[in-house]
Amino acid sequence: MVANVLACLFLFAAISSSVAYDPDPLQDLCVADLKSKIKVNGFVCKDDADVTAADFTFAGLAAPALINNSFGSNVTTANVMQVPGLNTLGVSLARIDYAPGGLNPPHTHPRATETIFTLEGELFVGFITTADKLISKTIKEGEIFVFPRGLVHFQKNVGDKPASVISGFNGQLPGTQVVATSLFAASPPVPDDVLEIGFQVDGKVVDEIKANLAPKK
Repeated sequence: MVANVLACLFLFAAISSSVAYDPDPLQDLCVADLKSKIKVNGFVCKDDADVTAADFTFAGLAAPALINNSFGSNVTTANVMQVPGLNTLGVSLARIDYAPGGLNPPHTHPRATETIFTLEGELFVGFITTADKLISKTIKEGEIFVFPRGLVHFQKNVGDKPASVISGFNGQLPGTQVVATSLFAASPPVPDDVLEIGFQVDGKVVDEIKANLAPKK
Protein backbone atom coordinates (compact mmCIF):
# COMPACT_ATOMS: atom_id res chain seq x y z
CA MET A 1 0.00 0.00 0.00
CA VAL A 2 2.74 2.48 0.96
CA ALA A 3 4.58 1.77 -2.28
CA ASN A 4 1.42 2.39 -4.27
CA VAL A 5 0.80 5.71 -2.53
CA LEU A 6 4.37 6.86 -3.11
CA ALA A 7 4.16 5.89 -6.78
CA CYS A 8 0.91 7.82 -7.05
CA LEU A 9 2.42 10.93 -5.47
CA PHE A 10 5.39 10.82 -7.84
CA LEU A 11 2.94 10.50 -10.74
CA PHE A 12 0.98 13.53 -9.50
CA ALA A 13 4.19 15.54 -9.25
CA ALA A 14 5.35 14.57 -12.74
CA ILE A 15 2.01 15.33 -14.38
CA SER A 16 1.43 18.53 -12.47
CA SER A 17 4.88 19.92 -13.18
CA SER A 18 4.37 19.45 -16.92
CA VAL A 19 0.79 20.75 -17.16
CA ALA A 20 0.55 23.10 -14.18
CA TYR A 21 -2.20 25.65 -14.59
CA ASP A 22 -0.77 28.21 -12.15
CA PRO A 23 1.89 30.64 -13.49
CA ASP A 24 5.47 29.36 -13.44
CA PRO A 25 7.64 30.51 -10.50
CA LEU A 26 10.29 33.15 -11.13
CA GLN A 27 12.56 32.12 -8.24
CA ASP A 28 13.47 28.97 -6.32
CA LEU A 29 11.06 29.64 -3.46
CA CYS A 30 8.21 31.97 -2.68
CA VAL A 31 6.85 30.66 0.62
CA ALA A 32 3.46 32.26 1.19
CA ASP A 33 3.24 34.94 3.84
CA LEU A 34 -0.31 34.10 4.90
CA LYS A 35 -0.38 37.00 7.38
CA SER A 36 0.38 39.70 4.83
CA LYS A 37 -2.46 42.10 4.01
CA ILE A 38 -1.01 42.82 0.57
CA LYS A 39 -3.20 41.32 -2.16
CA VAL A 40 -1.57 39.77 -5.23
CA ASN A 41 -2.45 36.90 -7.58
CA GLY A 42 -1.32 34.25 -5.11
CA PHE A 43 0.53 35.26 -1.95
CA VAL A 44 3.37 37.59 -1.08
CA CYS A 45 6.68 35.80 -0.47
CA LYS A 46 7.91 35.37 3.07
CA ASP A 47 11.42 36.69 3.73
CA ASP A 48 13.98 33.98 2.94
CA ALA A 49 15.46 34.29 6.41
CA ASP A 50 12.13 33.22 7.91
CA VAL A 51 11.67 30.13 5.72
CA THR A 52 11.91 26.77 7.52
CA ALA A 53 11.20 23.12 6.78
CA ALA A 54 7.82 23.56 8.49
CA ASP A 55 6.70 25.59 5.48
CA PHE A 56 7.04 22.49 3.29
CA THR A 57 5.51 19.74 5.41
CA PHE A 58 2.04 18.70 6.59
CA ALA A 59 0.91 15.58 8.46
CA GLY A 60 -2.84 16.08 8.03
CA LEU A 61 -3.30 13.45 5.32
CA ALA A 62 -1.75 10.60 7.30
CA ALA A 63 -4.92 9.27 8.90
CA PRO A 64 -8.66 9.14 8.12
CA ALA A 65 -10.62 12.20 9.19
CA LEU A 66 -13.66 12.24 11.45
CA ILE A 67 -16.86 12.27 9.38
CA ASN A 68 -19.67 14.15 11.09
CA ASN A 69 -21.85 15.59 8.34
CA SER A 70 -24.97 14.51 6.46
CA PHE A 71 -23.05 13.84 3.22
CA GLY A 72 -20.96 11.12 4.83
CA SER A 73 -17.59 12.39 3.59
CA ASN A 74 -14.77 14.65 4.70
CA VAL A 75 -12.14 16.50 2.67
CA THR A 76 -8.77 17.33 4.25
CA THR A 77 -6.84 19.78 2.09
CA ALA A 78 -3.09 20.15 1.73
CA ASN A 79 -2.93 23.29 -0.37
CA VAL A 80 -1.01 26.54 0.05
CA MET A 81 -3.08 27.43 3.10
CA GLN A 82 -1.73 24.40 4.96
CA VAL A 83 1.65 24.17 3.17
CA PRO A 84 2.88 27.74 2.49
CA GLY A 85 5.85 26.39 0.53
CA LEU A 86 3.46 25.42 -2.28
CA ASN A 87 3.05 29.07 -3.24
CA THR A 88 3.85 29.51 -6.99
CA LEU A 89 4.60 25.77 -7.42
CA GLY A 90 1.28 24.89 -9.07
CA VAL A 91 0.49 21.70 -7.12
CA SER A 92 -1.52 20.61 -4.07
CA LEU A 93 -3.08 17.52 -2.52
CA ALA A 94 -6.13 16.50 -0.52
CA ARG A 95 -7.44 13.43 1.22
CA ILE A 96 -11.12 12.46 1.01
CA ASP A 97 -12.63 9.96 3.44
CA TYR A 98 -16.07 8.40 2.96
CA ALA A 99 -18.37 6.52 5.31
CA PRO A 100 -20.21 3.55 3.78
CA GLY A 101 -22.67 5.12 1.34
CA GLY A 102 -20.99 8.50 1.80
CA LEU A 103 -20.98 11.10 -0.98
CA ASN A 104 -18.62 13.89 -1.93
CA PRO A 105 -21.45 15.89 -3.50
CA PRO A 106 -21.42 17.42 -6.99
CA HIS A 107 -18.88 20.25 -7.04
CA THR A 108 -16.30 21.97 -9.21
CA HIS A 109 -12.70 23.14 -8.91
CA PRO A 110 -12.47 26.33 -11.00
CA ARG A 111 -8.68 26.55 -10.87
CA ALA A 112 -7.36 22.99 -11.28
CA THR A 113 -7.75 19.53 -12.78
CA GLU A 114 -8.05 16.77 -10.16
CA THR A 115 -6.69 13.22 -10.19
CA ILE A 116 -7.78 10.84 -7.43
CA PHE A 117 -5.94 7.69 -6.32
CA THR A 118 -8.01 5.15 -4.38
CA LEU A 119 -6.37 4.16 -1.11
CA GLU A 120 -9.15 1.80 -0.06
CA GLY A 121 -12.78 1.00 -0.80
CA GLU A 122 -14.96 1.11 -3.88
CA LEU A 123 -16.28 4.36 -5.33
CA PHE A 124 -18.68 5.33 -8.10
CA VAL A 125 -17.18 8.49 -9.58
CA GLY A 126 -18.00 10.74 -12.50
CA PHE A 127 -18.08 14.16 -14.10
CA ILE A 128 -20.52 15.93 -16.41
CA THR A 129 -19.35 17.61 -19.60
CA THR A 130 -20.72 20.92 -20.90
CA ALA A 131 -22.75 18.80 -23.34
CA ASP A 132 -24.46 17.25 -20.27
CA LYS A 133 -22.83 13.85 -20.80
CA LEU A 134 -22.00 11.84 -17.68
CA ILE A 135 -18.57 10.15 -17.77
CA SER A 136 -18.52 7.69 -14.88
CA LYS A 137 -16.89 4.53 -13.57
CA THR A 138 -16.63 2.41 -10.44
CA ILE A 139 -13.04 2.42 -9.16
CA LYS A 140 -11.32 0.30 -6.54
CA GLU A 141 -8.11 0.31 -4.48
CA GLY A 142 -5.08 1.29 -6.56
CA GLU A 143 -7.08 2.83 -9.42
CA ILE A 144 -7.17 6.48 -10.47
CA PHE A 145 -9.74 8.77 -12.10
CA VAL A 146 -9.32 12.25 -13.58
CA PHE A 147 -11.78 15.16 -13.27
CA PRO A 148 -11.14 17.95 -15.84
CA ARG A 149 -10.79 21.47 -14.50
CA GLY A 150 -14.06 23.32 -13.92
CA LEU A 151 -16.44 20.41 -14.66
CA VAL A 152 -19.03 19.27 -12.11
CA HIS A 153 -18.00 15.96 -10.55
CA PHE A 154 -18.66 13.68 -7.56
CA GLN A 155 -17.60 10.50 -5.76
CA LYS A 156 -19.83 8.05 -3.87
CA ASN A 157 -18.76 5.14 -1.68
CA VAL A 158 -20.72 2.17 -3.03
CA GLY A 159 -19.11 -0.33 -0.68
CA ASP A 160 -20.11 -1.45 2.81
CA LYS A 161 -16.80 -0.28 4.33
CA PRO A 162 -15.11 3.12 4.66
CA ALA A 163 -13.24 4.40 1.60
CA SER A 164 -10.43 6.92 1.09
CA VAL A 165 -8.65 8.63 -1.79
CA ILE A 166 -5.71 10.98 -2.27
CA SER A 167 -6.40 13.83 -4.69
CA GLY A 168 -3.74 15.64 -6.70
CA PHE A 169 -4.31 19.07 -8.26
CA ASN A 170 -2.32 21.13 -10.75
CA GLY A 171 -2.92 24.27 -8.73
CA GLN A 172 -1.80 25.55 -5.34
CA LEU A 173 -5.35 26.56 -4.37
CA PRO A 174 -7.88 24.78 -6.62
CA GLY A 175 -11.00 26.30 -5.06
CA THR A 176 -14.17 24.29 -4.49
CA GLN A 177 -17.79 25.13 -5.23
CA VAL A 178 -20.37 22.60 -4.03
CA VAL A 179 -23.26 23.05 -6.45
CA ALA A 180 -26.15 22.67 -4.02
CA THR A 181 -24.54 24.74 -1.27
CA SER A 182 -23.53 27.52 -3.65
CA LEU A 183 -27.08 27.87 -4.95
CA PHE A 184 -29.17 27.21 -1.85
CA ALA A 185 -26.94 28.44 0.98
CA ALA A 186 -25.26 31.51 -0.55
CA SER A 187 -24.97 34.71 1.47
CA PRO A 188 -26.72 36.92 0.58
CA PRO A 189 -29.17 34.30 -0.70
CA VAL A 190 -29.99 33.62 -4.33
CA PRO A 191 -33.58 34.92 -4.84
CA ASP A 192 -36.19 32.19 -4.43
CA ASP A 193 -37.81 32.94 -7.78
CA VAL A 194 -34.47 32.36 -9.54
CA LEU A 195 -34.22 28.92 -7.92
CA GLU A 196 -37.89 28.10 -8.52
CA ILE A 197 -37.66 28.86 -12.24
CA GLY A 198 -34.18 27.43 -12.65
CA PHE A 199 -35.09 24.09 -11.05
CA GLN A 200 -38.76 24.11 -12.09
CA VAL A 201 -39.98 23.61 -8.51
CA ASP A 202 -42.23 25.55 -6.15
CA GLY A 203 -41.25 27.69 -3.19
CA LYS A 204 -41.88 24.94 -0.64
CA VAL A 205 -39.23 22.73 -2.24
CA VAL A 206 -36.74 25.61 -2.30
CA ASP A 207 -37.40 26.33 1.37
CA GLU A 208 -36.93 22.68 2.29
CA ILE A 209 -33.63 22.41 0.46
CA LYS A 210 -32.38 25.64 2.02
CA ALA A 211 -33.30 24.36 5.47
CA ASN A 212 -31.45 21.09 4.87
CA LEU A 213 -28.29 22.87 3.68
CA ALA A 214 -28.29 25.69 6.25
CA PRO A 215 -25.20 25.67 8.51
CA LYS A 216 -25.86 23.71 11.69
CA LYS A 217 -25.80 25.84 14.84
